[in-house]
Amino acid sequence: MASPELASTYAALILADEGIEISSDKIVELTTAAGSPVEPIWATLLAKALEGKDIKDMLTNIGTAGAAAPAAGGAPAAGGAAAPADAPAEEKKEEEKEESDDDMGFGLFD
Repeated sequence: MASPELASTYAALILADEGIEISSDKIVELTTAAGSPVEPIWATLLAKALEGKDIKDMLTNIGTAGAAAPAAGGAPAAGGAAAPADAPAEEKKEEEKEESDDDMGFGLFD
């Protein structure tokens, strides 16, 4: 017998594979027929989370979303925005000087 979360997920995948709209009633119906009944509140939450999403597209493009994010983020920085990148580095150096405990004249174990 599968856990309720797993059974709900499998039911949602079955519905998506068949091209049927994922609804809480259909998830409850499938899980009950499979012998692993789920409370309707959990089926409702899963159905609302998947509402408007293309499950098949999400499954087929699972590896491409993570690889595209760093490439897209790196492109604007190489476009000539070097001056703003230097300014935060200078501010960071100033903050390190302010946070130093050496200027206080005492230490924790003095």
